[in-house]
Amino acid sequence: MQTSEKQQEQQRELHTKLWSIANDLRGNMEANEFKNYILGLIFYRYLSEKVENKAKDLLEEDEISYEEAWADEEYREGLQEEFLEQLGYFIEPEFLFSKLLKSIEDGNFDIEMLQGAINDITESTLGANSQEEFDNLFDDMDLASTKLGRDVKSRSKLIAKVMANISGIDFEHEDSEIDVLGDAYEYLISQFAANAGKKAGEFYTPQQVSKILAKIVTVGKTDLKDIYDPTCGSGSLLLRVSKEANVRKFYGQELTSTTYNLARMNMLLHDIEYTNFDIKNDDTLEHPAHEGMKFEAIVANPPYSANWSADPKFLDDERFSAYGKLAPKSKADFAFVQHMIHHLDDKGTMAVVLPHGVLFRGAAEGVIRKYLIEERNVLDAVIGLPANIFFGTSIPTVILVFKKCRENGENILFIDASNEFEKGKNQNNLTDAHVEKIVETYVKRETIDKYSYKALMSEIKENDYNLNIPRYVDTFEEEEPIDLAVVSERIASIDKEIASIDDELAVYLKELGL
Repeated sequence: MQTSEKQQEQQRELHTKLWSIANDLRGNMEANEFKNYILGLIFYRYLSEKVENKAKDLLEEDEISYEEAWADEEYREGLQEEFLEQLGYFIEPEFLFSKLLKSIEDGNFDIEMLQGAINDITESTLGANSQEEFDNLFDDMDLASTKLGRDVKSRSKLIAKVMANISGIDFEHEDSEIDVLGDAYEYLISQFAANAGKKAGEFYTPQQVSKILAKIVTVGKTDLKDIYDPTCGSGSLLLRVSKEANVRKFYGQELTSTTYNLARMNMLLHDIEYTNFDIKNDDTLEHPAHEGMKFEAIVANPPYSANWSADPKFLDDERFSAYGKLAPKSKADFAFVQHMIHHLDDKGTMAVVLPHGVLFRGAAEGVIRKYLIEERNVLDAVIGLPANIFFGTSIPTVILVFKKCRENGENILFIDASNEFEKGKNQNNLTDAHVEKIVETYVKRETIDKYSYKALMSEIKENDYNLNIPRYVDTFEEEEPIDLAVVSERIASIDKEIASIDDELAVYLKELGL
């Protein structure tokens, strides 16, 4: 089964479950609110099962259950120590997801039990090295909200139904081609977009696009010291890179606190130890959290043409000072690029998804683009993607690839993949074949008729550093020449036919006395 087919099958199964859960919650609250409960409970179930499995491993030789061991003070202290060291948290036996499910089956469940379980996870990390990674993770899941029900009994009944449905979701991460939390988030947003308030495309990158970025930044590498995403959203891009190479540490920053919580959940959900990721919650451009650090690989899908302060103070910031101009207030695209270039290691690779406007817009953006190409010579490739492949925006996008030490410093590779996609019901899709063709063309730096072209730096200069892809990749299809003599004969023939029909009609009308 091809990856894309496998993805679609896994997505269909997940979406069926999510639809069932959403139907339980609909009518009580808006989609952008109940997604927090669904994702929070998926995550709680995962953390709980991690504790159960770890306890089973630790106590296997002792032939004692987790519940029995917890009742023994000596065992309990040892277990807590092991859990905090290996998992970063612990959950007491009475608060395990499986225990609460049993309470639901027995008719003894109370939402206060779930609240106790969530509090237990957070409190277990207090004072531990993992405290920051787990702090406020469940803040978006308000179990006391009257939107779940007017009283404890009705809230308990509703959440019990949701938990029962969530127990049927199959994680199977090792064989999974989808990002469970990220995909769940995108699905919930797409189904109820009118009420969502935010667009999924702002913090979730489709897996096939993620795959292109991941494959490009790992070309020739099986091990990465670190990976960084300055606008990490749900963390799906970072995680995708780890499918292509061993990543020792993940770094990211996310402005929206709800999405920041999702990114941390996603890391843990994909078995990334709390010591191996460092994700911060703040504005990357205004308050960068990883100053002084350089990264071997950088991937990003920043919010397109976002607003930023463009405060003149940034002209003294080493991320922007050399360019002489700041990105416009209403278009932060190049500000993100400059930020990432600053954090890119000399031997590293960076791939970023941006709107097409970055290729040709003038004024300050033209100055920055020229500096990146002429002075720094860091732009390695320009890859045009099809329109309508991101949820929430139909605009065509482009992947820019940057390297500080380029092996091909005398040219820039242009790939026009904008016409190669599979038509979908709501969105266009990239197949495995499309992805492989893009990556293979990038690696081989091939010139393919109507698809790719290696432009010399002199050509870029002649075009005044305008990178609009049609200037370099000619996709014009010449139409078959029209034989005017044949057309003239055909028109004459049609005129004769019309005259003949008119004569015939005149006979009929005369017979009818009209």
